[in-house]
Amino acid sequence: MKNIFLFGECMIELMAASHDKPSSSSSNTMAQSFAGDVFNTAVYLKRTFPKINPHLVTAVGNDNFSLDMIQYFESEKIGTDFVFQSDNKIPGLYAIQLDDKGERSFTYWRENSAAREVMSFIGEQFLDKVSADDIVFFSGISLAVITPKERPKFWQLIKDLKALGSTIVFDPNYRARMWDNQEQAKDQFEQAFTLADILLPGVDDFEQLYGISTSEAVYDFCKPYQFKELVIKNGETGIFCYTDEGAYHFPITPVENVVDTTSAGDSFNGVYLGARAQGLNVSHAIDLASKAAGFVIQHYGAIVEPSTYQKFIEQQHI
Repeated sequence: MKNIFLFGECMIELMAASHDKPSSSSSNTMAQSFAGDVFNTAVYLKRTFPKINPHLVTAVGNDNFSLDMIQYFESEKIGTDFVFQSDNKIPGLYAIQLDDKGERSFTYWRENSAAREVMSFIGEQFLDKVSADDIVFFSGISLAVITPKERPKFWQLIKDLKALGSTIVFDPNYRARMWDNQEQAKDQFEQAFTLADILLPGVDDFEQLYGISTSEAVYDFCKPYQFKELVIKNGETGIFCYTDEGAYHFPITPVENVVDTTSAGDSFNGVYLGARAQGLNVSHAIDLASKAAGFVIQHYGAIVEPSTYQKFIEQQHI
């Protein structure tokens, strides 16, 4: 069974319980759930390809929210061997607001998040569990969450895993407010671009950080790096993919009923990685991942209800 190790943070999510009320209202009743970019990726990967074994690499606390979170991971059949528990930290929290087009905005409380110190828990036992056939995934949010003093340890771990033969996957997923400045983010992303075998950027990430606004320009930026696959997500414009076999453009059928774009990129990443790990070719993997993202954004919340998502799986005859 293929193993995929996903570094990152899962948070407590708050969202208006009633979707027919303005989400900006402070009087809304808020529904609580759990979400986070790499966790969302793991969920959609496992649901779509149950034979693949995702492991979340993160830290939580010993509080009731943390215990509930771990139970939630297990209910989604995501490995928890490397979900560490801090004695003095707790999970981060965020509230999500939606506009009438389904676009989201967030308010975060993550300064005391246990995930920021995940590297303090990781030692040789982690390397012993990873093999050359495994995949290691992290995002720009994963990097931003880790405290600056722990980042050198993280990069050494990624170098060791790459030397082992593991496939390194990076999605920039740039969030400006999580970095001290753009130069700090660029420095960390440079290291990620240098080490990654598979890159999964969105054009919007590059536009915010580098002022690059087209898929072709993103490709030109990434071309000097030694990646094996580059999959550039550009919304309704489509997907641009570059591999050793050539360059491809995959058009996207726009979704008319968009209600919540929160997990569009995460669901794409999870299904794409699962499809590739399962042996599907690039074209099939992108087609399936794009359809999954289109399905997810027609439902509220980062994680679609299991029975609802099962309908998508059945439609695709996976």
